[in-house]
Amino acid sequence: MDQQEFLYNHNSIVITLVLFALIILFNEVSFRIGRYVQHRTNAELKSLTGSVQASILGLLALLLGFTFSMAMQRFDNRNLALIDEANAIGTTVLRVHLLASSYRSDTYHTLDQYIDLRIAQGKTDLSQTETRAQYNEQLTTLQYELWELATLAASTDPRPTTTGAYINALNAMFDAQSKRNALLQMHVPEVVLLLLFIVFIASLGIMGYSSGLSNKRLAIPTVLIAFLIAMIVFIIIDLDRPKRGLIQVNQAMMLELKGLMATSLLKDT
Repeated sequence: MDQQEFLYNHNSIVITLVLFALIILFNEVSFRIGRYVQHRTNAELKSLTGSVQASILGLLALLLGFTFSMAMQRFDNRNLALIDEANAIGTTVLRVHLLASSYRSDTYHTLDQYIDLRIAQGKTDLSQTETRAQYNEQLTTLQYELWELATLAASTDPRPTTTGAYINALNAMFDAQSKRNALLQMHVPEVVLLLLFIVFIASLGIMGYSSGLSNKRLAIPTVLIAFLIAMIVFIIIDLDRPKRGLIQVNQAMMLELKGLMATSLLKDT
């Protein structure tokens, strides 16, 4: 990514643990404040505190649903982009046999290298910018070679139903790669995550304050809620971080292309 954000550079487990600790800390501080001022607070103010607590929890539910939906949508888009690219590459491999026989072998071998690089790049963490840049340079070189071979094949056989069909598939393959690379750079804006964290901390803080006003500590429910919130945050961050977390886009379709390429190479020999 050209502009790394602060949270994106840190491990999702560390972020989750820090958030959990902050939630517990603010809840405890708020509880002590509530217990300290309980004798100076009348029933009406305690009732208003309950109303504020309900409002913040409602805001929390709304923001949580919005953020989770945003992260899930980006994850689904990356899945679909991988499927589209795999289909585009598969179509290109199948249409190589439409080329003149003198260009098929070189094209198959170049496509085989291209698939290997895309699989390797797909397994590379986005934080490894130098490695990914090297892969991009090699892919650009292979794209140029594939286009040169297509140009030479078109000069030999310019028919749209043969070489033209292959060139269209090649263009779609290049476009699919660009789209997938672009989607890898898209994630939930950091300001949204920070706002979500603030609302989480505030919601547990107001719960602690309300418990302090009634002088009744809810230790186990508070820890349970904080734990569940931390887990939800972990899932959101994990969905939003391609190739870094536990939830990964399945690369099976790209790996299946190796089998298709092996079959095509055998038929060509």
